[in-house]
Amino acid sequence: MTGIHQILSLIDEVVWGPFMMLLLIGTGIFLTYRLRGLQLRKLVHTLRLVSEHDGKEEKGDISPFRALMATLSGTIGTGNIAGVATAISMGGPGALFWMWLTAVVGMATKFVECTLALHFRDELPDGTMIGGPFYYLERGLKYRRVGIVLGMSFAVFGIFSSFGIGNMTQANSVSIAMNDTFNVPGMATGLVLALAVGTVIIGGIKRLGFVAGNLVPFMAILYILSALIVLIFNFDKVPAAFLQIIDGAFSGTAAAGGFTGAAVASAMRFGIARGIFSNEAGLGSAPMAHATAKTPNSVRQGLIAMLGPFIDTIVVCTMTGLVIISTGAWETGKTSTSLSIHAFNSQMGYAGDVIITIGMAVANTRLYKYDGKSVTFWYKDDKVIKHFVTMEVRVFIESLIQHILDRNFKMIRYYGAYS
Repeated sequence: MTGIHQILSLIDEVVWGPFMMLLLIGTGIFLTYRLRGLQLRKLVHTLRLVSEHDGKEEKGDISPFRALMATLSGTIGTGNIAGVATAISMGGPGALFWMWLTAVVGMATKFVECTLALHFRDELPDGTMIGGPFYYLERGLKYRRVGIVLGMSFAVFGIFSSFGIGNMTQANSVSIAMNDTFNVPGMATGLVLALAVGTVIIGGIKRLGFVAGNLVPFMAILYILSALIVLIFNFDKVPAAFLQIIDGAFSGTAAAGGFTGAAVASAMRFGIARGIFSNEAGLGSAPMAHATAKTPNSVRQGLIAMLGPFIDTIVVCTMTGLVIISTGAWETGKTSTSLSIHAFNSQMGYAGDVIITIGMAVANTRLYKYDGKSVTFWYKDDKVIKHFVTMEVRVFIESLIQHILDRNFKMIRYYGAYS
C-alpha cells in the first residue's frame, strides 16, 4: 500500500503541479478578459433567464433549469461537503480563497465550454441530443484531424474518469457518511446505490433531469439553511473566519493532519484542485448535460450554465467553509466527509449528521454516469450501451473497494487528499 501511495503522490505532483494550475486559472483569466467580465456584467440577467423560459417548443431533451440541476447534482454534495473539507484540512483556511478564485474565473470557462457544446451538438437517431467537448473539438477546430485526435483523447479519458472521479469518489463519500451516521456497512450502501443509480441513469438524461430538478433544489435549500443555523450560533466567530481565509491565502496558516504551517503554495494547490473538482469548470462534464437542453440559442444556455460555479462554489462551498472554520473543526485532524459531519454535529447534534448524509446520497445522481454513456456514443452510437449498463455494477464494486481500503488501509484518505 505504501508503494501505491507513492505512485499516486508522484502522479499528483505532476497533474496538480504549477503548469496545470496555471493552465486552468490562466484560461479562466484569459476568457474573462476577452469576454470583458461577462460573469459579473450578466450575473443578474442570467438569474432571470433560469425562470423566464422553459424551452418547451425548442429542440432538446430537458429544460434549461433541469440541465443546470443535472450538473449541480454532482457538485452540490461531494464537492461541497467532502471537497471543501479536504481542501481546508490539507491547505488551511486560505484554500477557500483559491476556491473562490477558481469559481469566479471558472464562470467564464463554463460559459464558453457549454455554449460550444450547444452550438456543435448533434441529434441521435432516436431524437435525443448529444454534445460535449468531443463534438466541438472535432467540428470547431480549423484543423479537423487535430480536432478528431483531441476529441478521441477526451472521450477515452472521459470513460476512465467515470470510474474514478465519477464513481469511486462519490460511492466512497456516501459509504463513509452512511457508516458514520447510521453504521450501515459499505456493501449494503453499494448495493442500494447501484439500484438507485441504475433506475435513474437507464432512463437517460430526461429521467436524470427530472430527478435532479426535484432533489437538488430541495437539498441545496436544506443544506444552506442548516449552515446558516450553525453560523448564527457562531455569529461572533464569522468575521474572524473571513480574516483567517484571507490571511491564510497569502501568508499561510497551520493546517491539521500533520502540517505545521501550510505554505501559500499548499493553500493554492489544494484550493484550486478542490475548487475545480467542486465546480467542474473546464473539466468537460457539464457541457454534455447542457447540450441536451431545450433552448432557442447556444449563448442563452451558456449563460445559464455559468451559474453553476456561482451556486456551487461561491454560495454553497463558502457556507461549508465558514461552518468548518468558525466551529474550529478544521483543527481536529479530521478530513473529507468526516470533518464536515463533525463541524455540523458540534452545533446541531445528530441532525447535522443526517443532513450531511442526505447531501452525500443526493450527490450520487452524479452526472458522470451519463457522461460515460455520452462519450461511448461518440464512438459507436448505441452499440456500446453495454459499457453504460455495467456502470451500476461498477458503482457497487467501487463502493465496496473504497470501503475496504478506508477501513483496513486508510488509503482513501491519502487518495482523496491528493486527487
